[in-house]
Amino acid sequence: MFIFGLAVVVKLLTIQYVNGDKYRELAESRVIEDRPIPANRGNVYSVNGNLLATSIPKYDIRIDTKTPKKKVWQEQIGPLCDSLSSYSGKPSSYYRENLRKAKAKQNRYYLLARDVGYSDYLRLREFPLLNLGAYKGGLIVEQTTKREHPMGGIAQRTIGYERTDENGDVTRPGLDGAFGEKYLKGIDGHRLKQKIGKGQWKPIRDNNEVEPQDGYDIYTTINTNIQDIAHHSLLEQLEKYDADHGCVVVMEVKTGEIRAISNLGKSKSGKYYEKRNYAVWESHEPGSTFKLMAVMAALEDKVIDTSSIVDTKKGYKTFYGRGITDTRGYGKISVGEAFEKSSNIGLATIIDDGYAKNPNKFINRLKKWRLHENLDLPIIGEGDPVIPAPGDKIWSRNALPSMAYGYNMQLTPLQTLTFYNAVANNGEMLKPRFLRQVRELDREIESFEKEVRVKKIASDETIKKAQKLLENVVEFGTGKGMYSKYFSMAGKTGTARTDYRNFEAWKKDRKYVSSFAGYFPVENPKYSCIVVIHKPSIKVGFYGADVTGPVFKRIAQKIFTDTPIIDEIESLEVKNVEVDKEYQNFYNTSNTYLTIMPSVVGLPIMDAVALCENLGLKVKMNGNGVVKSQSIVKGQKVKRNQTIVLELS
Repeated sequence: MFIFGLAVVVKLLTIQYVNGDKYRELAESRVIEDRPIPANRGNVYSVNGNLLATSIPKYDIRIDTKTPKKKVWQEQIGPLCDSLSSYSGKPSSYYRENLRKAKAKQNRYYLLARDVGYSDYLRLREFPLLNLGAYKGGLIVEQTTKREHPMGGIAQRTIGYERTDENGDVTRPGLDGAFGEKYLKGIDGHRLKQKIGKGQWKPIRDNNEVEPQDGYDIYTTINTNIQDIAHHSLLEQLEKYDADHGCVVVMEVKTGEIRAISNLGKSKSGKYYEKRNYAVWESHEPGSTFKLMAVMAALEDKVIDTSSIVDTKKGYKTFYGRGITDTRGYGKISVGEAFEKSSNIGLATIIDDGYAKNPNKFINRLKKWRLHENLDLPIIGEGDPVIPAPGDKIWSRNALPSMAYGYNMQLTPLQTLTFYNAVANNGEMLKPRFLRQVRELDREIESFEKEVRVKKIASDETIKKAQKLLENVVEFGTGKGMYSKYFSMAGKTGTARTDYRNFEAWKKDRKYVSSFAGYFPVENPKYSCIVVIHKPSIKVGFYGADVTGPVFKRIAQKIFTDTPIIDEIESLEVKNVEVDKEYQNFYNTSNTYLTIMPSVVGLPIMDAVALCENLGLKVKMNGNGVVKSQSIVKGQKVKRNQTIVLELS
């Protein structure tokens, strides 16, 4: 016994003095931890100050069924179930049964409500039993912060988020992801906490405590009004044509700021939602929208002029053993007409004749416009453009004529729009911009100005000709169905085959990409816009003018009417020649025919009635509109109170 006691004393002395520091540190590490204090993530705002993304607290309410004493449990469980029933709408018996089972199993972490807001959290903690707190009632509250998008699903992929999975991998799509680390995230603080049992930790006063620094707020270039217009205009057309997916981008011409960007894809249930950021990510063959680049290269290199004649044959022509077709034959037409009618043969002939002996000249022109480079956007996942050159694997003798009308190469919708915006901007190519300002409350941290990619893409002569070609497409060409006398638009339609590598399979199940790119108004371009819709149902339609053109027109029209572009009126004294002419005719007639019946056929009903009543006639009318016939013929002498019958169309 003496030896055993001596061994215990030796062991105690060893623990106390030899290994004392080690065990004290180990004990302290199990009950005291330096825990992080999460910083509040900054908000994301639209250009007009609307909230696009914000972090709000969410709460999970649980109960430790072992904690409450038996008497307290029996007294309070009934009222608790009734209160939970009134909150959720589920029957009280549902909660009684499940809580009874949880109590029997001594469940110490039973979930009562998940992801509730602050007001509901305050309400739940006042329920019977839960109002006794953690030590008497078993209440367990877990707080998390969740990112909310007040606009719902609109622009959700562009606004973005930051998400970490169970493996620690972080996903950062959209603006929230792009600017999260630099601006939004903030800096976490830390403080010591001591474990007090039952998974509870309490703060310990510590001189090394560091308070968190909240993230900055970012103000994007998105305009919520234009975004709403773009989203619903695209959605309506996708549903009409039962398309697979599509996107819309609206850019401000002078600044490159993105005012709206909508990306909608179809779910398995047939509903459309922000599936992927197609405008930024999806690199595809653009089809006829690329004809603008092709014809401008030829104009700038003096290969052709808009008045040059090109032979489009009868709608079919062979290039190096491969046939190219048009929707119909146009014969010999000008380059301008070939562009307006979107002739594949016309553009292929122009580019092949002009550059076949030196294809690098054409490719280098495209590279001067930086079409072979991506836009270096802050949003992660931009698709790379594909501009082949001699020596590349995909290069062949057919490459040039194919590229002339948008095949054998790839661009994203935003890359295509960037070029069209440069044409609208008289040649200055700007980098698309999503961020305008970074702020901390009322203090500006950083602001962003326009960034020029290419100072001048072409001569003024070429730019003016290109602008006129785009205007003519809408007024006379493939986009003439979009023409409106109330506001002017310019642009180019595009219809491209897709998934056609197996041509025999494609012929059985034809798939197309429909697009329209352009700007408005023509006189002083304010906005450029591109609409791309993939795989519309060919039973309904697939041409760009039919599928995407109406979306562009709807967006332009609504922006034009809802967001006035002209803010000032130079003069209220505006002369209208037609109105003045009509008034003068009315005045002359009323003073010439005092007792003799004039002809009122073709006059608006208001003018006709005024003339007849000035003669003392009583007027009866049949129909609406302008006068088609009159019961008293021209030249007949009339009497006062005589009745005349006017037939209207």
